[in-house]
Amino acid sequence: MDHQTSGLHSQSSQSGFQWYSFAYQGLTEIPYDAILSQTDTLEVLDLSYNLLEDTLILDGNHYTSHIKFPYMPSVTTLYINKNKLNNLPVFVEEIRRKFPNIKILSMMNNEAAPSYFNGGSLTQYTDYRQYVISQIPGLEILDDTEVLEKERIQARKTYRLQQSGHSLRSKDVSSKKRRHMRKKSSTVIRQ
Repeated sequence: MDHQTSGLHSQSSQSGFQWYSFAYQGLTEIPYDAILSQTDTLEVLDLSYNLLEDTLILDGNHYTSHIKFPYMPSVTTLYINKNKLNNLPVFVEEIRRKFPNIKILSMMNNEAAPSYFNGGSLTQYTDYRQYVISQIPGLEILDDTEVLEKERIQARKTYRLQQSGHSLRSKDVSSKKRRHMRKKSSTVIRQ
């Protein structure tokens, strides 16, 4: 058996569910041949605590926004195009926490990444980019486009304004209520 498959640990359940672990094997490359030979039944693949670097390509699968990744600080590039991602905040939070050094993220052709090509409007696309950029500040390329400094600035402003805008509205409502209560109490006193 070669080095890449010598550490394979497999478990299966009565329902045919397959779990493969290549954890703690010192792998520097993903063992594609071993994985591809199990694609019919493979449901969980554990590559944690290895020496994998740089790029993770997961295009064309059925991953959802609730995918769980191991902590992989060495990954700087993630391609997860053409999957089933539909909840942007959930997915971006997972990416931000598990890939702290991510520089390139491509998630085109997913519902969570609206663009002209999948029926999204320009406004939706711009908002999507701003949200992702605001949550992953070190990002250099999102999908196929470089992150510009002016986008970074606008992303920080947009999402800061939304947060502070909510608290400002709360303060306005509270001060209006206080004024109304003062008016009401002074009216009662005069009578």
